[in-house]
Amino acid sequence: MSRETEWQGTHTPGVDGLAPVLRPVRAGNGFEEALEQILQVVRLGLVPGGERLPAERELAERLGISRVTLREVLKVLQDQGLVEARRGRYGGTFVLPRTDAGGEDELRRRIASVDIEDVLRFREVLEVGAAGLCAAHGLTAEQADRLREALARTHDAPLADYRRLDTLLHLTLAELCGSPSLTAQYAAVRATVNDLLDCIPLLVRNLEHSQRQHSALVEAVLDGDADGAREMMREHCAGTAALLRGFLA
Repeated sequence: MSRETEWQGTHTPGVDGLAPVLRPVRAGNGFEEALEQILQVVRLGLVPGGERLPAERELAERLGISRVTLREVLKVLQDQGLVEARRGRYGGTFVLPRTDAGGEDELRRRIASVDIEDVLRFREVLEVGAAGLCAAHGLTAEQADRLREALARTHDAPLADYRRLDTLLHLTLAELCGSPSLTAQYAAVRATVNDLLDCIPLLVRNLEHSQRQHSALVEAVLDGDADGAREMMREHCAGTAALLRGFLA
C-alpha cells in the first residue's frame, strides 16, 4: 500500500476532534503556550505516529496565533524529532512514531522522577470532579452526542488504538464539565498517566472491565446522576491506580 493510499484510509482527528487540548492561547505567550498544547497532542498520542496533524491554517485559527508563529512551533517539534514535514499533494506535518529503543529500561528512565502517588491522586480529583460537574449541570444535546460518540469509538477498538481512544473519551468528559482550567490541568496530568501506562502491558481483562465502567459512567452523566457519576469515576481511577502501583511501585 502506498503512503498516499494509506493516508486516505486513516481517521486522524481534525482540529475539532482535538478541542479538549487545543484552545486559544493568551496574549504575550503565544509561542510557548502553542508549543505546550501541540506537545500534549503528540505526548497523548491523539494523533498516532505516522499520521498528519491538522492543516496549518486550522491549527493557527484554533490556537489564535499567526501561521508564522505556528511554523516556529512546528520547527521546534521537528528539531526534537517528534514530527516531520512532507511535501506534495498528501504533504503536511506528520507525527513520527515513538521509538521503542531501550524498551522497558528507557520507559522506566522516563518516569523515574515521577511521583506516582501524586499523579494518581491529582488525576482522581480532576476526573471525579469533571464527571460530577457534567452530571450536575447537564449536557446539551450536542454535548451528549459528543460524549456518546467518544464512548462508541472505544468499543471494539484494536489494542493498538485503544489508549488513544480511551484518552479522547476522558478528555472529552473533562472538556464538557465547563472549566477550561480543569481541562488544561487534566490534559497535562493525563500525558504523565499515559507515560506510566506505557510501562505496563495492555491486559484484555482489564480493558473489558474498563469498558463496562465507561458505559456506566456515561450513562450516569447523561442521566444527571452526579453521585453515581462521581462514584463510578472514582472506582475507574482506582482500578487504573491499582495496576500502576502493582507494576511500578
